[in-house]
Amino acid sequence: MLLSATPPPGPRPAQQARLYEEAARHRGLTPPRTHPLASITWLGPAASNPALAHRVSGDPVHLAESRRWIEAAVRLPHWGKAHMPDHDLDAGWLLHHLSLAYRWIGDDLPEGVRALLRYKLLLQGRRMYEFAVASEGRWWSSSYWQNHNWICYAGLATAGYVLGKEEWTERAKENLGTVLDLMPDDGSHAEGVVYWRYGVPFLAIHLDLLQEAEGIDWWGRGGFLTNTFHYRLHQLAPGFAFNVDHGDCHDRRSGHSAGLYYRLAAQYGIPQAQWLGDLASGELLWQEAAESGVRPGILPEAYLEYLWYDPSVSGARPTGTRAFFPDLGLLAARTGWDDDATLVSFKASPGGGHKAWETSAKHRAELGWETLNQGHHHPDSGSFVLVSQGAFLAVDEGYSNRKRAAHHNLLLVDGRGYADEDRYHVYKDIPYERQARQRDVLAGPDCGWAHATAEIAAMYDPDLGVRRLDRTLVFTPAGRLVLLDLAEADTEREWTFLLQTDRPTEPGPDGGRLIRSGAACALVRQFAPQDASVVSEATEVEANPTSSTPELRLTRTLHTLSATTGRSTDALFLTSIVPGSVPAPAERVLCARGQGVTFGEETVLLSPVARRIRTASVSADAAAVLLGAEGSAPYVVAATRLELDGRVLLDVPEPYTGKVD
Repeated sequence: MLLSATPPPGPRPAQQARLYEEAARHRGLTPPRTHPLASITWLGPAASNPALAHRVSGDPVHLAESRRWIEAAVRLPHWGKAHMPDHDLDAGWLLHHLSLAYRWIGDDLPEGVRALLRYKLLLQGRRMYEFAVASEGRWWSSSYWQNHNWICYAGLATAGYVLGKEEWTERAKENLGTVLDLMPDDGSHAEGVVYWRYGVPFLAIHLDLLQEAEGIDWWGRGGFLTNTFHYRLHQLAPGFAFNVDHGDCHDRRSGHSAGLYYRLAAQYGIPQAQWLGDLASGELLWQEAAESGVRPGILPEAYLEYLWYDPSVSGARPTGTRAFFPDLGLLAARTGWDDDATLVSFKASPGGGHKAWETSAKHRAELGWETLNQGHHHPDSGSFVLVSQGAFLAVDEGYSNRKRAAHHNLLLVDGRGYADEDRYHVYKDIPYERQARQRDVLAGPDCGWAHATAEIAAMYDPDLGVRRLDRTLVFTPAGRLVLLDLAEADTEREWTFLLQTDRPTEPGPDGGRLIRSGAACALVRQFAPQDASVVSEATEVEANPTSSTPELRLTRTLHTLSATTGRSTDALFLTSIVPGSVPAPAERVLCARGQGVTFGEETVLLSPVARRIRTASVSADAAAVLLGAEGSAPYVVAATRLELDGRVLLDVPEPYTGKVD
């Protein structure tokens, strides 16, 4: 597709119009004559989109426009200025786009321009290749789970195929095979949604090149590409415009890649990907382009949308509302997909996810290589994001350079967050054993309920003596949250519960706190502890999201609600968060064993450690009993016995999770 500029058969009027529009977008700009301090990645698609437009239409105006930007790029002595000139993202982007332009319109360029472009591609490709060889085992050359690796090798591969440099394509192909084998099979990505949309398209680009140039089909190698749209889909906020911002996210708008959606839809027959591609390249396109903090952004992908769109694939609006991604320990649950629906996203895993953590430890021990770059990962295991009524209510920090647990919806011990935090590479050189994980997950597609327990005690400094810090999160069918935090330490500690919001919370009824964001709101009730010291204060977060533009600064103000206990060896926080302008009343359930919250027609009973629940009507040996409206079947988590109103509904030798008929 890419090398031959040949899309799947069939009409594509919307994609063609997008291509022509993008080909003309820079006509009023003067190309730079010297290298700007900022990133020049955008120069590549400024040349390739009009090149493809000329290839499709034969219009000489597009040819002239492509030539303008080609000449601007090739006269720069280096690609990249502020950070790793010739050896990183600027060079990777330009190698890819200008190599395609050379392939598509090289014969139509004046001989002098064509020769200069070929020379520049050979020069930059050699620089990139030599750096990749020399730096193996360090930085992007073997950072298999990182967008720099995928982009730089895809750029090298594009140039190699166009110029006939087998040495380049073979090295890039070997790396691609390793990446596909090592990426998580569930399709999740620890760098977060923004870097998913920035980097994963280049994996698809490389696969496309490999298939067309060598006849090698690796689209089914590993499970990542097969399943990664499912991950991206469930990190969409209701209404489809915004994204959940776990990991480094410049903003909540920079999440769509219509071109990649189309390619995944065509390759794997995913109707939801086709539908979302149409939405992203249509109704959502210009607002994302205007508000996205990631450059070059979504507009330059017009060439991919044109070449990867397959008209034979039917689109279908998403319907599934529950998903769990075990490698990243990511639970996503929602009440629906409409703008006013409620979504929670809750995660806990080792740095980079389980597979990356395990494999990179082997690389370190066996090869002496550092292959897991954790720059975009956060100390956020056990944290969650809540979206409802079209607004973000419990929020994440987004992007930061000095990453801290205190910027997330987490817990502090004696005012301290994770060990070795407050730096950019927050998981670098920490002990292998320092891992978080999820257990007792309930997230069936037709369940209605969602439940998981995050184990995060290992993430705190050993000198704090934290033996247990378990957070259980329950999402009810109506979109209400129940959180149970259980903490234990060897000596007395102060324990602090944190909730981050975009605006300061306000005093609410019955001692609760109101979260407001525009017209949206939610009521927070903390049933335990009853004697906590509650404080609301602003938290400033600053970041430079790209080393190629060192003067760029993003600043964000979080409003942090904290509840701190007195000193004790153990602590229990029982909290409900109920979205809605008229929230359902939440009450604590009187339990002889376990903890419970009821909202009337929905009741949550929890005992994640002892697994003994005893109330006036329920006797269960289980981590959780979840009761819906009268007449509906209960759900249980890790249960061996359930007795409800004197009737034994479950009695099994092995723990069972699911619906009890």
